[in-house]
This record gives sequence, C-alpha cells and structure tokens, in this order.
Amino acid sequence: MTINRESFENQPFFDELITPNGHARGYARKLISYLGKLDEGELASRQLGAELALKQMGITFRVYTEEEGSIDRVWPFDIVPRLIPKKEWERIESGLKQRVEALNLFIDDLYHKQQIVKDKVFPAEVLADSENFREQCIGINPPLGVWAHICGSDLVRDDKGEM
Repeated sequence: MTINRESFENQPFFDELITPNGHARGYARKLISYLGKLDEGELASRQLGAELALKQMGITFRVYTEEEGSIDRVWPFDIVPRLIPKKEWERIESGLKQRVEALNLFIDDLYHKQQIVKDKVFPAEVLADSENFREQCIGINPPLGVWAHICGSDLVRDDKGEM
C-alpha cells in the first residue's frame, strides 16, 4: 500500500499522523513508513481479522435504547494505533487518573452520605429511579475505595490538535 501524499486531502481537522503539508509527524514516521510498505488491501484485511477476533472472544459492550432495549456491540477497534507523544501522554494520564478518582468518589458518596444529593447537585429522583443503583451496596466500602474498575474515557482533539 502506498501513501500518496500529493493526493492527500487536508481537512479542517487535526490529523494525528500527517501534517498539513502532507508529511508524517515526527512521532508517526515509523508507522507511516510501515503502513506504506503493506500490500493493497492488507490493512483492511487485518482490520477485518481483528474485528472478527473481538467478536469471537465476546469482547462487547452494551448499548441501551428505548426502541430495542439492550444490544451487545463489538468493541470498536482501529488496527492503526493511536500514537501519543510521551510528554502529551503524561498530561493526559494525570487527567484520566483524576477523572477516575472523581468517579469513584461520586459513587462512594451515593452509597454513603449522599451529600451530592443533599446539596442538590445530583437530582434525588435520578438516583431513586435508577435501575443500576443497588441498595444492597449502601454502606459498603470496597477495597481501596474502587467502585469503578473499568472506565472508558473519550480522548478528543480540537482543530488545533489539543486534547
């Protein structure tokens, strides 16, 4: 597969691999070089293979809709890795850790003092109507205060490439 930089169309969004002048970003050069050596269709074939493997292994997540109820979907996966330079990752990592800590504190408050409800920051009716709130967990203290063992956080860049 060859990457034809001349025909590469720049769009009004930040491209993590290619600069506006059509060259590989410094941290992406090895990946772009590797991808450029693949035969035509090889990347698509690998993507399909990865998606089939995820499906066969049952790696799914549940989507809830009013029309169809709950639906299991295969976990979205891009065969091209997302490259994040070390310095940028250190900043992102700090924010992700902070987000998970806040989530665990939020859940812990709901199962203990419910201060967030008393302060009217979180609506009492949302908690009362929640099918996922487990009264059996009121007063429980999980090891290390970890309620959320898995957290999916979206990383989104603006048109300048900032997260």
